[in-house]
Amino acid sequence: MFGPATAQVPASTRDDGRDRELLGLIALGERRALEQLYFNYHGRLGQFLSRLTGRRDAIEEAINDTFWIVWQKAAQFRGDSRASTWIMGIAWRCGLKALRRSGPLPPEHGEATIDAASATDTTLASEELREWLDTGLRTLPFEQRVTMEMAYFLGHSCEEIAAIMSCPVNTVKARMFQARIKLRNLLPTLGGTPSGAAKS
Repeated sequence: MFGPATAQVPASTRDDGRDRELLGLIALGERRALEQLYFNYHGRLGQFLSRLTGRRDAIEEAINDTFWIVWQKAAQFRGDSRASTWIMGIAWRCGLKALRRSGPLPPEHGEATIDAASATDTTLASEELREWLDTGLRTLPFEQRVTMEMAYFLGHSCEEIAAIMSCPVNTVKARMFQARIKLRNLLPTLGGTPSGAAKS
C-alpha cells in the first residue's frame, strides 16, 4: 500500500547543494548565478560583518569585495568545506581589509539577538541581560569577541569558525575558553554584584 520510506534531506544540506550548484555556474561565467548567490547571502553577510564594525559603508564595501572574489575564484572551490563556510571566510578577510581602510567603529551589538526575539515576547530581564552581555563582549580582545559572536549569535561550529578565520580549531577553542572566563568574572559586576560575592 505504501511505497518505501524516503529520508528527508536536511535543509542545511539542500542549501549547501544549491550553493555548490550556483558556484559551479559562476565558475562557468553565469552572471545570473552570481546575482542569485548575492541575493541569498547579502543579509547574512551584512549580519556577520556587523559583528566586526558598525560602519555601513565598510560592510557594503566588504560584501561587494566578497562577491567580486567569488566571481573570480568560484572555480577554485573544491568542496573541502560547506560552500557557506568558504564564502564567509572570504567575507571575513574582506571585512578586515575594509575595517583597516575605513577605521574602527563599535560593532552594532545586539542586531542579531534583536532579530531572534521580537520586542513583544522579550522580557525586561532578558533585555537587561543582553545589555550586560553586549557590554561584556565589547571588553574582550577583538578575536575573542568575534569568535564568541560567530559561535553564539551566528551559530557557527568551532570547525567552521577555524575555516573562516584561517586558524587551527584549537585556537578557536582557546579563544572561547578565555572569553568565557573573562565574561564569567565580568558579568556579575555589570549586574551590580561583585564577582565572587556570596549568593543569598
